[in-house]
Amino acid sequence: MLNLQQYSALIEKFIKFCIVGGSGVIVDFGITYFCKEILKLNKYVANSIGFICAATSNYFLNRAWTFHSTDPEIAMQYMIFLGISLIGLIINNLTIYIIHGRFKLNFYLSKLIAIGVVTFWNFFMNYTFNF
Repeated sequence: MLNLQQYSALIEKFIKFCIVGGSGVIVDFGITYFCKEILKLNKYVANSIGFICAATSNYFLNRAWTFHSTDPEIAMQYMIFLGISLIGLIINNLTIYIIHGRFKLNFYLSKLIAIGVVTFWNFFMNYTFNF
């Protein structure tokens, strides 16, 4: 059971994690748009590049700001972060498929719900196993 100070620290980390995630959305969409519309890359290739760039920037921002990590094993920590993010991407797509594809909810509303689900997944997995 968490005491009040631990609970407060956890909430602070979660809020920082969400702020970093918001910056990742900007990186992801910006790079995806640039690669797809300006460089004329395939939309899935562009999306993958955007995702990897966002996950990378999120890793470094979360390492330094959210979790204050000083672990010298940066490469291993990054690979764990990326693995958690990739599982999060699968959860995201499955959530959208279920909510939009099966229940016929609006695509963007489904995507918003999926982002919420994955935010909790990514935070608690990284909090527990990575940082």
